[in-house]
Amino acid sequence: MADTDPLVPVLAGLVVDSLWFLDSCGDDEVDPDSAVKMAESLTHVLTQLPSEQLDRFLQVLEGLAEAEAEPEPGRREFLESFPFACGLVEEPER
Repeated sequence: MADTDPLVPVLAGLVVDSLWFLDSCGDDEVDPDSAVKMAESLTHVLTQLPSEQLDRFLQVLEGLAEAEAEPEPGRREFLESFPFACGLVEEPER
């Protein structure tokens, strides 16, 4: 997909929103074991991306987090922490 493809941010946002849902839903909404399996599966697929594609995915996430149109602070925080939480990048040293 080209860098200008409008589908890229939409798909990246859907991946993040799916994991955000699994991370934030209660045990009565989704079986915890199923949520963990799905989250691990999605994370595994992302870690297998070639470095160029992973870099592009991370750039898109950064853009989504910084977008002025993102009205949900919880989603913005999740977008910002997503690369670290999923092991896509290492936590910055403090």
